[in-house]
Amino acid sequence: MYDESLLRSCKNLQSSYTHNGCSDIDGDDLFSELNFLKYVLPKETKSAIKVMNYLKEMDGCFPNAYIAYKILLTIPVTVASAKRSFSKLKIIKTFIRSTMSQYRLNELAMLSIEKELTEQVDYTYVINAFAAKTVRRVVFK
Repeated sequence: MYDESLLRSCKNLQSSYTHNGCSDIDGDDLFSELNFLKYVLPKETKSAIKVMNYLKEMDGCFPNAYIAYKILLTIPVTVASAKRSFSKLKIIKTFIRSTMSQYRLNELAMLSIEKELTEQVDYTYVINAFAAKTVRRVVFK
C-alpha cells in the first residue's frame, strides 16, 4: 500500500514538472531511488536539509531524489506569505481589538497584508475623490 502511494506521488511530481514533453524528474526512477535511499541513508540523517546535503555529497547517484528534495526545500517559501498574513492580523487585533468592528478589522488586515500594492496608491487622488463624494459643509453666500 505504501509503495503504491509513493509511486503515485512520484508520478504526480513528474507530471507537475513536465513542460513541452520534457520533465526534470522521472517518476519511476525517483521511486526506485527513494526505495534504495532509505537503506543507504545514514541513521543520523533525519531532516530534509541533511538528506539533501547527503544526496549532494553522493555526487549524482540519486539525481531525481536530489531534484525532489530541492523542490521540497523551496516549498515553505510560498507558505511564508500566509504566516505573515496571520502575524499581521494578530498585531492589528491586539492593537485595536476592542474599538473596531469586524468589517473594519478585515479591511485593515487586507491593507496590511497587501502592503506592496498599497504603497503604489496615489493618496492625493483617493483623498480628493473621497472629499468630492462626502461633502458635508454648507456653502453660505
